[in-house]
Amino acid sequence: MTSFKVIRARAEKRKGGAKALEKLLHPPASAKALGKLVDDRVLAEMSKRVFCAGFAWSVIDAKWPGFEEAFLGFAPAKLAFQPDEYWEKLTSDTRIVRNGAKIMSVRDNGRFVHEIAREHGSFGKFLATWPSSDEVGLLNLLAKRGSRLGGYTGQMLLRFLGWDAFVTSKDVVICLRDAGLDIAEQVTSKRDLAKVQAQFNAWAEETGLPYTHISRICAMSIGENHTPEEIVARTRSDY
Repeated sequence: MTSFKVIRARAEKRKGGAKALEKLLHPPASAKALGKLVDDRVLAEMSKRVFCAGFAWSVIDAKWPGFEEAFLGFAPAKLAFQPDEYWEKLTSDTRIVRNGAKIMSVRDNGRFVHEIAREHGSFGKFLATWPSSDEVGLLNLLAKRGSRLGGYTGQMLLRFLGWDAFVTSKDVVICLRDAGLDIAEQVTSKRDLAKVQAQFNAWAEETGLPYTHISRICAMSIGENHTPEEIVARTRSDY
């Protein structure tokens, strides 16, 4: 496998030097910051990632104040006591995107957040104790116990919550394959995810960098060379 020094050097050259690259990297949240996440904000982010899947993010962002109102501020305790009629009415509520399956995922994920909070004190405290060296295990838990949180949606949820995550975006996968990792062009199988995790673990040990930084540097080292402005506009995604 290619040393990460080579990949970083390529990214620095493409982005205008080491200092320019550093400006495009944002640190993940600390364990302390994750522990302070309030459960309603976790559920809100879960819901936003679910609704963004398959939609233009700008559409969801523009309607988000309406989502907050319609879903009672995403307070798991409040949502847990809402009758079936409440959820049925949301399918015709113009404040939100009226996708029935995604609307019901909010109810299911509210229960999920509440269960984890009961077990660990809060969902944020749970995240704060889970190591980045086992992101695949965390993604598996999100997929099994949550609703519509599998695959790329789960990865983006972790990134937006500030957890130190890699993201298997198109450019990250191209970088990994170019470095010599034997994985498919689209990483969906458990086998390929395990290989990606192992490689990120190796690069984290080699560099001492957060997984988020390794992931973003990887993406910026190859593929289309997006401008700094484009990257800043999507600071949580990996090009």
